[in-house]
Amino acid sequence: MNTLTDNILGVALVVLSGFAISGSAWAIKRMRGFRYEQWGFVAMLSGLILTPWIVTLVGCPEAFAGYRSVGVRVLLLSNLFSLSWGIANVLYMICLERIGLSLTNGILSGIGASLGVVIPMVFKGTGSFQNAPGLGSSAGLTVLLGVAVMLVGVVLASLSGIGRERLKEMGDGKKNLNAFLLSLVMISAAGVLSTGISFSFIYSQGPIVAAMKQRGAGDLAANVAVWAAGLAAGAVLNVLYPAWLMFRRRSFGVLREHSRDIPLAIIFGVTFFAGFPIMGKGMLLLGALGASVGFGLQQASLLLGGQIVGFLSGEWKSVSGAPLAQIRWAIMLLVCAAAIMSVGNALTR
Repeated sequence: MNTLTDNILGVALVVLSGFAISGSAWAIKRMRGFRYEQWGFVAMLSGLILTPWIVTLVGCPEAFAGYRSVGVRVLLLSNLFSLSWGIANVLYMICLERIGLSLTNGILSGIGASLGVVIPMVFKGTGSFQNAPGLGSSAGLTVLLGVAVMLVGVVLASLSGIGRERLKEMGDGKKNLNAFLLSLVMISAAGVLSTGISFSFIYSQGPIVAAMKQRGAGDLAANVAVWAAGLAAGAVLNVLYPAWLMFRRRSFGVLREHSRDIPLAIIFGVTFFAGFPIMGKGMLLLGALGASVGFGLQQASLLLGGQIVGFLSGEWKSVSGAPLAQIRWAIMLLVCAAAIMSVGNALTR
């Protein structure tokens, strides 16, 4: 049974995960020459493929023997989930440039959290997640209340984003509202598919972590090994798509012309990936309900982090009135939602 200390540390880690992933986007704001196809290629190659596999191969003796021992079904299932997340991540990266960090994270996190919290309480995960309480339990109902509060916050964040775009359209005369609405459709679809990142971990971590630890791996390396194998399909998609864009647009030369952006892209990719094993460890510390509560808290903090970066980067500059009031209320509701879900998790102790 998880202790109070485990709960506190688990909450801290999943919140840190959300801030790490959302905060990593500051690097994009600093780039001067790279567009999505350049920074997406460098960041995803370094963050989703090189980093997890280097950690796994260095920290897990007989790593491939460990993967063989868990069987094809576990690895195939985790990669099917990660492929859905990979599609979501491509849409997410595109929408970052189209509608900004604040609104992109808001919609994706709200939709993703609602599904990612509920499903593991119905279809139990592996390891300690097998003992998760059902939706009708006191813990489950409390967590659902937190999700409901979060969704209200997401609606307000979306309305504020629409209002912000209308103000900009009136200010500069651009007819961009249709493009904005298309972006909303894209990021909404991404929100549904984004739950794959959590499911890839919770439905495969039990056997993979056990196999790696049996062969001498430590906690961190065994955790990262889950992501190295489980993220493979999604990672490859996220590297190949921007590479294809550079080929189609004949823009490989931008990598050389603006090579000063490469370190920023690497920082973005590595920090982006770091949020995943941090989230995984936090989920495990939160105990049986960690798959649901951990993901919900992580999504809430991801959304909050996105709003902070959005404000600091000037996305809300010169915006006032209803849109600004709505985003402030959204932030307060997200904090309340995170608190309610934490209480729900404590009820399982």
